[in-house]
Amino acid sequence: MTSAAAGGGRVVVVGSLNVDLVTTVPRHPAPGETVLGADLVRLRGGKGANQALAARRAGAAVAIVGRIGDDADGDAYRAAMADAGVDVTCLVTTPGVPTGTALIVVDREGENAIVVAPGANARLDATDVHAAGGLIEAADVVLVQLEIGDEAVRAAADIAERAGTRLVLNASPVRDLPPALLRTADPVVVNEPEAAAYGLTGGEQSVCITLGGRGATWGGTTAAAPHVTPVDTTGAGDAFAGALAAALATGGSAVDALDAAVAAGAEATTWPGAQPV
Repeated sequence: MTSAAAGGGRVVVVGSLNVDLVTTVPRHPAPGETVLGADLVRLRGGKGANQALAARRAGAAVAIVGRIGDDADGDAYRAAMADAGVDVTCLVTTPGVPTGTALIVVDREGENAIVVAPGANARLDATDVHAAGGLIEAADVVLVQLEIGDEAVRAAADIAERAGTRLVLNASPVRDLPPALLRTADPVVVNEPEAAAYGLTGGEQSVCITLGGRGATWGGTTAAAPHVTPVDTTGAGDAFAGALAAALATGGSAVDALDAAVAAGAEATTWPGAQPV
């Protein structure tokens, strides 16, 4: 794994890598309506990659476990992650399958609507995760999201639990999850609509709920977000999760980790796309 900045912990991210196709619109269309957008922009995204880069920016040593397609997008993504100092040893190229793609529409207020075509991300399986077992066992935190399949998620959680590695689960996008998986994570990171969908309040287990421009809450502590002028909210939650994992990997308190995560999430709204360019 790449060496961390001074004081940084070790984070393994198991998750997705996407190419983001982004356009801006004056407002989001109603069902059946066509709205003209601005020029289409190609950016790098995917919750796994976004969170890995956020954790790296926060000073952690980071490795990513995931899949890319055997296409130009996949080759470029591998090179970009390596250039950013992320360990790509367990980033698998998938023959005959495209790199994942996200279709993103952003309105004039910076709010987004996203549709994801998983591509290679959907092929990430337990075999891939077990091949990275040594990295997970040696990490301080393993960070997982749900743009990959259940098999890969469960494998990462199982390895982390056996090794005593802290599991941070960004339970997004929403889908049915075993209650045991939610109980294993410390914390589960969700936004307010996701928390409602899972029936989570934060009172019954370790649940961190992001509140948009109002900050975030975890374990009875609320951190207020700094005031920024948002350009695009795409990737703000991922920046939050990556920075949270990086702070926890150093052994920092929940309060300090929450403050760092809220600051990173707010900053991420000040640039277009999910990753700074």
